[in-house]
Amino acid sequence: MEIPHFGIPPELARRMSMAEQHEYLRTRLSRRRTLVTAGAVASGLLTGCSGSGSRSGQGGATTAGSPSPGTTEAPGSHITPFGRHLAFGADPKTQMRISWQVPLAVRKPYVRVGLRPDDLGGKVEAELRDLHTPGLKGVRAAVDQYYLHAALDGLRPDTTYYYGVGHEGFDPASPRHRRTVTSFRTAPARPPERFVFTAFGDQGVGDEAALNDRTLLRREPAFHLHAGDICYADPTGKGKESDVFDASQWDRFLKQTEPVARSVPWMVTTGNHDMEAWYSPDGYGGQFARFSLPDSGFDARTAPGVYAFTYGNVGVVALDANDVSYEIPANFGYTEGRQTKWLDAKLGELRSAKDVDFIVVFFHHCAYSTSTHASDGGVRAEWLPLFARHEVDLVVNGHNHVYERTDAIRNGEVGRPVPVGGTTDPRRDGIVYVTAGGGGKELYGFPDGVKESYEGNTADHEPVSTFRWTKSRDTKAESAQWSRVRYRGFSFLSVEAVSGVRPELKVSALASSGARIDHFEVRRGG
Repeated sequence: MEIPHFGIPPELARRMSMAEQHEYLRTRLSRRRTLVTAGAVASGLLTGCSGSGSRSGQGGATTAGSPSPGTTEAPGSHITPFGRHLAFGADPKTQMRISWQVPLAVRKPYVRVGLRPDDLGGKVEAELRDLHTPGLKGVRAAVDQYYLHAALDGLRPDTTYYYGVGHEGFDPASPRHRRTVTSFRTAPARPPERFVFTAFGDQGVGDEAALNDRTLLRREPAFHLHAGDICYADPTGKGKESDVFDASQWDRFLKQTEPVARSVPWMVTTGNHDMEAWYSPDGYGGQFARFSLPDSGFDARTAPGVYAFTYGNVGVVALDANDVSYEIPANFGYTEGRQTKWLDAKLGELRSAKDVDFIVVFFHHCAYSTSTHASDGGVRAEWLPLFARHEVDLVVNGHNHVYERTDAIRNGEVGRPVPVGGTTDPRRDGIVYVTAGGGGKELYGFPDGVKESYEGNTADHEPVSTFRWTKSRDTKAESAQWSRVRYRGFSFLSVEAVSGVRPELKVSALASSGARIDHFEVRRGG
């Protein structure tokens, strides 16, 4: 793996944490008084692929109701919102967060909301979180981005709401802009008989990413889980001088995602490409500016990718694996163990909740995979004992740009084979781990000589020679008896949750064409 070096000497960058990268960049730019693109200086630093060490502190994105210094407000009637994306609050039955973007600063941003598209009487004030990314002379201009967020609380469960976003001069309830009105639905007060959610990681911007969005939308998911490496504003992360962080890639991503995320809560967590050293010491100032996610008792500002929510009979937990990764240690230990402590308590709370049948955990780095990045020993060491103790039912990762699925794993070994179409009980057999990294970014492969094996193309089951990352950032060879399904193609996960006397998770993996490539069932007591 190449070490980012553009702007920081390689030997120095190799030892730097995200906080040290941030301080270096800010100090260097302030001293030289030059305007430079955050990523053109940090290049691969923004991927978090360099350095190690822990740190604390937060800076970066501002929250204000006025434009950044030096900007000029344009008349609001000429400014059209874009990039709408939803997220649940801590309680999906009564809370929704609506986020969007405007190309220039506006006055008095708000959301109109109502029970009919022609009756948007309610008006909720929005918060501005702006980002400034300096430019590089001769390369690109500076970029100013304006993200708006409105918190809707006290909603009715199981209810369709219509909403439109606006500001002074742009009223979504006016005949001129009524076409921009869309809708969302809150979670039911009691677990529904069945519902669907979807998941993938490593999406980026492009035709395949957009196709995945369109295909999963046809599943009519109640929500979508994005397991990190969201837009790839640093497109390569290789640390070469040709790497240029492009902040406007986020504009393109949010426009691409809007057709689905404006009505389907888009629940993201952080990958290694989502750490952006320019904006804040922890690398998450940009993430905080762009997304409003549930406040679940952890620090939503310093760790926006760590939260939990319950929908129906499923408890969902999002984690930031940058905190424990042995492979990419730029943010290793940044929560000083607080995330893992929070995870233990949250899993215990969910497992004891009477209406929760299943616990699904998602994060970026893989616990078990045989593809390019293989398995992360830090994830295994810190979190797998907690998953086992609290009987987690399904774990979803990204990071490796393939689809790969394990058998049920118990105590590091195969607890029960789970072939395509199989069934497993986590209490007895262990946990199935899914790598759903085929969200749209360029695909990876599997070790030489290892065959793909998926529905309609099943190969003989054989162990795969692979490795895991160790704390010393070396690799250790291992034989993966647990690699059951492997598919090198763009894809996503679709999960149907069933409640009642025999609750189950019906898990399917679909190619971006809609063709099924894997399915299995998770049953508790079945």
